Amino acid sequence: MRSRLLPLLIVLMAAVLLTLGFPLAISVAAAEQQRLVIDRIDDTARFAALAQSITDTSPDSEERRRTLQTDLELYASVYDIRAGVFFRDDRALAKAPGFWTLPAEGEGRTAFNEALLGRRSHDPPQIWPWRDGRVVVASPVVRDGDVVAVVVLDSPTGEMRSRILRTWLFIGLGEALALLVAVGAAVRLTGWVLLPVRTLDAATHDIAGGRMRSRVAASAGPPELRRLARSFNEMADNVEDVLEQQRAFVADASHQLRNPLAALLLRIELLALELPEDSEEIAAVRTEGKRLARVLDDLLDLALAEHAEADLQLTDIVPLAAERVASWRPMAEREGVNLTLDGAPAATAWADPVALSSALDAVIDNALKFTPAGEDVTVTVAAGALVTTVVVADRGPGLTEAELERVGDRFWRSTRHQNVSGSGLGLSISRVLLAAGGGSIAYEHHPPHGLRVTVSVPRDLPGS
Repeated sequence: MRSRLLPLLIVLMAAVLLTLGFPLAISVAAAEQQRLVIDRIDDTARFAALAQSITDTSPDSEERRRTLQTDLELYASVYDIRAGVFFRDDRALAKAPGFWTLPAEGEGRTAFNEALLGRRSHDPPQIWPWRDGRVVVASPVVRDGDVVAVVVLDSPTGEMRSRILRTWLFIGLGEALALLVAVGAAVRLTGWVLLPVRTLDAATHDIAGGRMRSRVAASAGPPELRRLARSFNEMADNVEDVLEQQRAFVADASHQLRNPLAALLLRIELLALELPEDSEEIAAVRTEGKRLARVLDDLLDLALAEHAEADLQLTDIVPLAAERVASWRPMAEREGVNLTLDGAPAATAWADPVALSSALDAVIDNALKFTPAGEDVTVTVAAGALVTTVVVADRGPGLTEAELERVGDRFWRSTRHQNVSGSGLGLSISRVLLAAGGGSIAYEHHPPHGLRVTVSVPRDLPGS
């Protein structure tokens, strides 16, 4: 979520900064040009005042014209600005430099024509830093209410464009700095907003993985998310209470049913003394009674397994698997099955030795039950990059695709194997025991026939 929210905030803040920056840059350029135009208008007014007295026929007009010419030349040499006073018929009263003539068209002609109408230049086209242009300003020379000449100043814009560009660079640096600050603020903001979400997500995964005591600290983030965290904790407490009550009920029921069942089996044995020894009904009752006792024992084991915490230890899986294989080998020899151990000479992992031994017992017991005499059951230990696996492969009838999806469910047994002893809880207990320590159990086909069961335990300490 952070990877989606953070770019959105950055884009929005960048758009806001650009929206503010572009008008600011344009206003800076307009202000610089306006300052230049005002300065040139002041100069044209001064030259117009000097030229106004030259238009008469007084004897000293020539002296005044030379003075005006000298001022224009000095002005042009100092500021590198083309300056001139032109009559209405484009004749020059005075100008500098001498080669400069009034243009026949363009901005200079437009400004000259406006001045002939008695208006000063006030709004020439905007000059941008990337455009090498000139600013032309014209003011009329008025005598007795008539425009008799026009003062024209043709100014270069290099210095003005440099000032605009430097100001724009400062604006750009300011925008970049503001964007960096905004990005930092956005990172902190998204972190503050999403911290409860990440914590809530982690707690949800923990609870989904069986760690029911995981909770969310409702002390950070917006008020709405803190309220959500408190509601999640209340929900988790209620779910844990319900599950605890369920486990307690199963354990208590299993324990309490043992005594009546033992008494019932004893009465059956007493009743059997008065019946023929080969009575099929008594034999069937005994079998069902023993099966019921085994189901109660498995239910109690399942309730204890769901409640117990895993005692994880760094364990060498090979000797543990060898010990379980040795324990089951007498039964395998009695059934005519070849039980062997293969794989790596050493493979360490983090596991609860008791839980892993119980899981291997359940898996090997199932393999021996369904493997016919003369076939093999192979136990293989392998060390991977992340997990150490113990694979138990048999040559029994195997399971169908639909049965593979159900195997390991509580009380589930294949309809093809109902005559085989068992409660349907052994693999469920194994899965619960392994999951408590971060392990897992998986089932797949073992071609050409049979079942391959893979018990996996982590090589790194879960949660480290």
